[in-house]
Amino acid sequence: MAQKLTAKRLTGFKVLTFDTYGTLIDWDSGIFDALMPLLTRAQLTRDLALEDFAAAESAQQTATPGMLYSDLLSSIYLTLAEKWDAPASAGEAAAFGASVKDWPAFADSPAALAYLKRHYKMVTLTNCDRDSYKGSSRRLDFEWDAIYTAQDIGSYKPDPRNFDYLLAHLRADFGFEKGDILHTAQSLFHDHVPATAHGIATAWIDRRKDRDGHGATVPPSADYHLDFHFADMAEMAAALEQEIA
Repeated sequence: MAQKLTAKRLTGFKVLTFDTYGTLIDWDSGIFDALMPLLTRAQLTRDLALEDFAAAESAQQTATPGMLYSDLLSSIYLTLAEKWDAPASAGEAAAFGASVKDWPAFADSPAALAYLKRHYKMVTLTNCDRDSYKGSSRRLDFEWDAIYTAQDIGSYKPDPRNFDYLLAHLRADFGFEKGDILHTAQSLFHDHVPATAHGIATAWIDRRKDRDGHGATVPPSADYHLDFHFADMAEMAAALEQEIA
């Protein structure tokens, strides 16, 4: 898919909007670890397990856009159990659905977020539900200016309704216009494709740099545009610090 870096400056934005899972929270590791009861019977490699999860999640989110994310994860667990011919109990599926709170933060996320908040309003647009997200907020040790969840919106990224909601609420809640926003995310599929379609500037946090595949995310389905490209959140914070200096 087409991608091009521009010469924009980080200091040219007023609000950073974030994807959380894959960007700030290590969801590849969190998902793989939470799938372990099933994987002891299925015996797949990490890459194949995450690839199958990504396909199942995308299909389930399209089929049931109003389903709570914790319930959606439980349903995916049973789908994978059937696909992998590894029978699973309802209790195992429920535990997987409740596992978001256990997914670890990337080590660089808390400090980078704290620094960036000194210079921007900070908002997350997440595919999570409100209760599950509370555990991630504690792991990040961070208080957002706003949290917009799939539960609030009734659909999952990359559905354009999620970015419609983001733009409408940033305007109504804070007075921000599109040009004030830099959307910061790892997932090309969930975030950069729809953000590009909405004309929103983007920063790619390339957590899988130098690794093949897309982890627990399906590949991008359409063109996208990148304004910034960083290996992690620490690199983004350092770039802003250098601009200000």
